Amino acid sequence: MVDVGVVLAFLFGLFLLYILGMLLVIPIRLIIKLIINGILGGILLLIVNFVGSFIGINITINPLTAVIAGVLGIPGIILLVILQFML
Repeated sequence: MVDVGVVLAFLFGLFLLYILGMLLVIPIRLIIKLIINGILGGILLLIVNFVGSFIGINITINPLTAVIAGVLGIPGIILLVILQFML
């Protein structure tokens, strides 16, 4: 005979493992996304500076522009180029 309490305890344990897994997976996905955005933003920042040197666009690489390019990625680079034209 299977005890109902044991089955419920087992199901509750599985539910807790599921919740714990979700709490660990979501931050890992966020960290991976930030790393990819940072790499793409840095590479694109260097490309914009290289190509922009021929047409007069120069985005100074400092901590603020690095954070904007790293966190926002490609939209951040576009924002920096627009700000460079406006200022």
